[in-house]
Amino acid sequence: MSSTIKSINEVIKTRRSIFPPSYIEKEIPRDVINSILENANFAPTHKLTEPWRFTVFTGDGRVKLADYMAEAYRANTTAETFSPAKYEGTRSKALKSAAVIAIILELHPEKIPEWEEVASVACAVQNMWLTATANNIGAYWSSPSVTESLRQFLDLKENQNCIGFFYMGYHNLGDIPARRTPIEEKVTWID
Repeated sequence: MSSTIKSINEVIKTRRSIFPPSYIEKEIPRDVINSILENANFAPTHKLTEPWRFTVFTGDGRVKLADYMAEAYRANTTAETFSPAKYEGTRSKALKSAAVIAIILELHPEKIPEWEEVASVACAVQNMWLTATANNIGAYWSSPSVTESLRQFLDLKENQNCIGFFYMGYHNLGDIPARRTPIEEKVTWID
C-alpha cells in the first residue's frame, strides 16, 4: 500500500467531531485556514457551479457572531422557554473557537437541482474537516435553528442560504476511537 493511501486512510478514519468546550486557546494561523478553504474548493461540483461560499470569523469577528447568535436565540424564544444557560452556551461556542466559518450554499436552480448543490457543499465541508484533522485541529459542523435569521447578518444574496457553521480549534484530546458498525452490514453485492 502506498504512503499516500495510508495517509488518506488515516486522516479519514481519525476525523471526529471535536466540540468548542474541548478547544484550547491557540490561534489558527490564517495560512492554515486558507489551506482548509482551498481544499474545500476542490470538492466535486456538478456542472462546475461551485456552490460553496464561506464567511470566516476570527478575532473580534467571533464576538460579533457570538453576540448575534445569542440575541437571535433570545428573539426566537418565548419568555417561558428562554434558558440563560442556553443563551450563554450559544455565545460560548463562537468565543471558545479559534475560528468559525459560516457555510453558505449558493443555488443555481436554472442549472441543477438543489440537492446536488447541497451534496457538493457537504463534500466541500468534508474536505475542510479532513484538512483540519490533518492539521490537528478539532472541528464540527453545526446547523443552528436560527439559520434563516442569518440572511441579513451574513449579507446573503437571494439565491444563498446559510446551512450551518464550521467551528474549529486546537485541542489536546488525543485519539478518540471510532464508533461505526461494520460496512458489511450496509452493503449488498450483486455479482
